[in-house]
Amino acid sequence: MTTRRAAVFDVDGTLVDTNHLHVVTWWEAFRQAGRHVPMRDIHRAVGLSGGDLLDHLLGDDRDPDEDEQLTAAHHALYATYFERLPALDAAGDLLRALAGRGWHIVLATSASGAELSALRRAIDADDVILGAASADDVAEGKPAPDPVQQARELAGVPSERTVFVGDTVWDMKAAARDGVTPVAVLSGGIPRADLETAGAQAVYRDPADLLGHLDSSVFADME
Repeated sequence: MTTRRAAVFDVDGTLVDTNHLHVVTWWEAFRQAGRHVPMRDIHRAVGLSGGDLLDHLLGDDRDPDEDEQLTAAHHALYATYFERLPALDAAGDLLRALAGRGWHIVLATSASGAELSALRRAIDADDVILGAASADDVAEGKPAPDPVQQARELAGVPSERTVFVGDTVWDMKAAARDGVTPVAVLSGGIPRADLETAGAQAVYRDPADLLGHLDSSVFADME
């Protein structure tokens, strides 16, 4: 049996404080297209890939010709923040602490391309990040298990030796469907009860809180 262990991390809202930037930029993209979508609804949809987010918010009976325009508008608006995306407190320290304990660190995110590069610059821990499963690498995004599965396969680790850390119900559902251990942080703004209902086995305030409790966490149980 392998002794390798993988710590798979979502990025937006988990390691980088960007969920509300996504809410505002999606809201503006919808507004420019003449659509009114409440910010509270957009917030609950953050973490879904672009197409799934539009399905969730607008319904699958919408005009698909509008999707490209909406997605491009969101990306252009969000890209204005690329050089100032704020990492959450102790995000990089958490990754380095786990790597120092022998964990293989992999990212699983709906971001790709220049956006993913900007997020990785914000985290500033590429020295311990083995790789990333981005939106470009999988057939389906969260809550399908594909991103989590792809991430742990990059590390060559089975599901029972993997912990996934995320901040949305989509993250928890994807982790549970892949059979890995789901851990949640509240830094994305989703209530604790919703995360626990979706499968979270432990919930922490943010990366700094998880770092401070590593020795009593599921990470310690698996070592």
